[in-house]
Amino acid sequence: MDRHFVKALLFAWDRAEFRTGLQHVIDLDEVTSLLAALSVEDHDHEVELRAMDLLRSGLDTAEIRRATLLLVEDDDIRHNLAAGIAGSIADRPGLALSIRSALDDPEVRADLRDALESAPLRAVIWKVVENQFRGRRWALIREAVILVVRHRHARRLAWALRRHGVIRELREKPADG
Repeated sequence: MDRHFVKALLFAWDRAEFRTGLQHVIDLDEVTSLLAALSVEDHDHEVELRAMDLLRSGLDTAEIRRATLLLVEDDDIRHNLAAGIAGSIADRPGLALSIRSALDDPEVRADLRDALESAPLRAVIWKVVENQFRGRRWALIREAVILVVRHRHARRLAWALRRHGVIRELREKPADG
């Protein structure tokens, strides 16, 4: 959770229509305080764990998942999220550009939407995220392979990301200093 990325999320959170649509589903005060804690440069690991738990429960709730996916459809929010991602990977400008290109592609957004609507696929995605978060590299690789092999939506999304150069850029080493 990079500070720039959290600032982009705060921009999305400031949209009244987004908060209004979610107020009956989640505790808005909890989300606001969590985003504020994440935006501090030296936040602790527990804040990130809380954010991951909240994100997981949010994505498992159909209303929140759909509202979040609608944010990616909004040009202003999508561009701010892309800028937040770019800021968090400043040493990888090629990766930032490829991610922005993918986010701007309506087909990629449709593939993302389809992938996140699949409960079994979301479960495997969370295993991948947990392994990444805990530094379990081999378990991460194993789950990522399962993700692509077993889930059609994951394959389609991976192919779309490849088309935009995201996969190629992920293989590149970060630029020095």
